[in-house]
Amino acid sequence: MTQRSTPRPSPATALPLTEKAALTSGSGDFVSEGSEAAGVPVVRMSDGPHGLRLPRETGDGGQLDLHSAAPATCFPPAVALGSSWNPELAEEVAAAIAAEAVAHGVHVVLGPGINIKRSPLCGRNFEYFSEDPLVSSELGGAMVRGLQQAGVGASLKHYAANNQETDRMRVSADIDERPLREIYLRAFERVVRRDNPWSVMASYNGVNGVPVAQHTRLLTEILRDEWDFDGIVVSDWGAVRDRVAALRAGLDLQMPGPGGHTDREVVAAVESGALDEAVLDRTVERLALFADRATGGTGTPAPFDAETSHRIAGRAADQCVVLLKNDDALLPLDPARGSLAVIGEFARTPRFQGAGSSQVTPTRLDVPLDCLRELAAGAEVRFAAGYTLPGAEDGPSDAGLADEAVRVAESSDTAVLFLGLPAQDESEGFDRDHLELPAAQTELLRRVLDVNPRVVVVLSNGGVVRTSPWQDRVPALVEGWLLGQAGGGALARVLFGAVNPSGKLTETVPLRLEDSPSHLSFPGEEGRARYGEGIFVGYRGYDAQRREVAFPFGHGLSYTTFGYEDLAVREDGEGFDVTLTVTNTGMVAGREIVQLYVGGPDGSRVLRPVRELRGFASVFLEPGASAEVAVRVARHDLAYYSEREGGWKVEDGRYRFEAGASSRDLRAQAEIDVAGDPSGLRLTGRNTLAEWFEHPVGGPLLMEAFAKARTDESASALADPTMLRFLAGVPLDVICEFPQSPLSPESLPALADEVEARTAAL
Repeated sequence: MTQRSTPRPSPATALPLTEKAALTSGSGDFVSEGSEAAGVPVVRMSDGPHGLRLPRETGDGGQLDLHSAAPATCFPPAVALGSSWNPELAEEVAAAIAAEAVAHGVHVVLGPGINIKRSPLCGRNFEYFSEDPLVSSELGGAMVRGLQQAGVGASLKHYAANNQETDRMRVSADIDERPLREIYLRAFERVVRRDNPWSVMASYNGVNGVPVAQHTRLLTEILRDEWDFDGIVVSDWGAVRDRVAALRAGLDLQMPGPGGHTDREVVAAVESGALDEAVLDRTVERLALFADRATGGTGTPAPFDAETSHRIAGRAADQCVVLLKNDDALLPLDPARGSLAVIGEFARTPRFQGAGSSQVTPTRLDVPLDCLRELAAGAEVRFAAGYTLPGAEDGPSDAGLADEAVRVAESSDTAVLFLGLPAQDESEGFDRDHLELPAAQTELLRRVLDVNPRVVVVLSNGGVVRTSPWQDRVPALVEGWLLGQAGGGALARVLFGAVNPSGKLTETVPLRLEDSPSHLSFPGEEGRARYGEGIFVGYRGYDAQRREVAFPFGHGLSYTTFGYEDLAVREDGEGFDVTLTVTNTGMVAGREIVQLYVGGPDGSRVLRPVRELRGFASVFLEPGASAEVAVRVARHDLAYYSEREGGWKVEDGRYRFEAGASSRDLRAQAEIDVAGDPSGLRLTGRNTLAEWFEHPVGGPLLMEAFAKARTDESASALADPTMLRFLAGVPLDVICEFPQSPLSPESLPALADEVEARTAAL
C-alpha cells in the first residue's frame, strides 16, 4: 500500500491573493503554475495511459505542437492490457512508462483510465480496461503503483461515469445511487483507498445534472471525506465552466491554463465574500503537497533504453492476445512447412493504438507480416492486401485486391486474414454507430472461405465487433485488439505457437448490438443519458436476461487444457479464503486465469446479478502439473449498496462461490452460509408492514405491540395469509388510521424510538 503523506501548512497560503489564485490553474497546456517565493515547483504533465504523448516545441516562443509528438514507447492500450488479467504485468508496464517520463522531465502521467465499458459503442473504450469494476481496479491500481513507486505521479481518470463520447462535455449521466456506487465508483474507490493516486481527474460530463468539476458530493463528500483521498483533483482539459463553483466543490487545478481570466474571477469572489478564502488556502496547501510529491523523486533527466522498453511492450502484448476459437486445433501453425496466405492490409499497415489524446508516436513498429516472415523457418508466406484502408493513396480497387487475395488463398494451405476497424471508426471525441466490420472485409472473408476452409481471422479493433454473422464458418479466431508498437511480433508468436495464448475477454461480445443491456438508453438524448440498465452492465445484464452471446466475459482459449477441482471456501470474519486445484491436462505449458464469481443469496431483498466477479488469479503450469490457487475475497465485496440505509450491506443467506475459465464456463462450486450485517434502517411510520416485520428488532417488537392490543378483528387479519400479503406494502402509519387497527397513530413514535434504542444496545 502506498504511504499517504500528512498535509502540512504551506508557505504558499501566505502569498498575496492573486498569486494563490494563480496556483489553482495551469500556466500552459501541460504545466502547472509554480511559486519560487513559496517554494512550490512547476509540475510537468503528459498524456499517456499507454505511453507518453510528448508534444514537440514549435520553436515559436516555446509553443507546443499538439498534433505531433516526440517518439515514446507505445505499450498495449488498456483494451489489450486488461485482457492479460495480470496486475504484475500492468505494474511493470507503468514502471517502464515512468522511466521514460523521468527521462523527458515529466512529473505526472495522465492515466490510467478506469471507466466502465457501459456500451460497446463508446468511442474511447480502447482506453479502458473492462465492463467490470474489479478488473478495472486491479489493472488500474497496478498502473498507479508502477508509476508512483518510480517517482512519477498518476492521475486516475475520468472521475466519474465518463462512459460515452457523444456530447461528452455537456451530457449528464443520470444514475441511481446503487449502480453509481456498485459499478461506476467501485473501481475508483478501490484504487483511491488502496493505492493513493496523487491526483484524480474530474471528467467532462455531469452526474445527475451537476457537472463533475462542480460536484461537491463526488469531489469532497465521497472522494475526500469517505475515501480519505489526500491528493489533488485536476480538471479534464477544458472541463471547468464555473471556476469559483469548482473550487468550492473541491476541484484544485483547472487545466489547461485559461490565460488568467478565471484567476481574476477567484480573486473577485474572495474579495466579495462569495468564496471563503479558507477554501482557497486548503486548495493551495493540497497543490503544494502535490508539487512536492511529483517533483521530489526526479533529478536530472536521464536517458532510457528504448530497446528494453520495446521488449517489455512485446512481452506484455504476448499476454494480451485472446484466442476466441480454435476448431480442430488449426492453431498453432507450423512455421517449418506448408504455405501460408497472409491477407489484409492490417497485416502490412497495422492499427496498434486508438486516436485522440492518448496517441503515441512509437519508437519503432513491429509489422505482423514482417514478423510472420521472420518466424517462418520453412513455411512459405505470401501476402495479398485484399482491401484498402480509408485515406490510402490511389491504387488498385478493393475488387481487384480481393480477387488477388482469393487466388492467393486458394493456392495456399492456410489463410490468415487480418480484419478490423479503420482508425476513422473509433476515437476519442465520438462514439461508434454500429459493431460491424467494413462490408468489403466481410465479403472478402466469405469469398476466401469459399475456396479455402482453413482460415484464421485476426482482429484489430479497440472495441468489440460483431462476429456472429460469420464466426461459425471460421475455424480459428484471434482477438488482437490494439497491441501497441510490439503487437506485430506478439501476433506472429501466437500464430506460430512460440507463445501459448492466455488472454481473456474483459468485456462481452454480443450476438448483436440490440442485445447490449444499455442499448435503449445509450447515448441518451437532449443532454441526458439515463442509465436505465442499473447495475446490470455487461455480463451482469446478459446473464440476468439469459441472453446468448457470441463470446462471454472472461472467455479465452489456450493451446492446452486445464482442469479444476477441490474448491473450498473458509470464512475468517474479515473475508473468505478460496482455494482450488488447477491441473494442466494438455500437452503444452500454459497460463490459466482462474476467475472466481459469487452469487448472492436466494430471496434477496434487492435485485442482484446471477453472479459477479469477486476475484481472479493466474497460474503457469507445465503439462501434467497441478497447483493450488488461492483467491481472497473481502467480506465487503459481498455487499450491495442500500439506498434506503445509505451504505453497504451484506445480506444474511447462502452464497454460491464458482470458479471457472469464463463467466459461463464454471467448473467448480461451493456454497457457504454468511451472517448478514445488522440493519441500519431507522423505522418510522412511513415504513411498510413488511419492512417492520423484516427488521430484526422492529419485527418482534411490532408483534409484541400487536399482541398487547389485539382485537378479534385484528387477530383474524394477522392470521389470514392473503390479508397479510395485501397489507405488506402498506405503510404502518396508514394501517394505524383504520378503525380496526390494533395500534393508534399516537403510539408509533414511541414504538420507533424503542426499536432504535434496542438496536443501538445490540
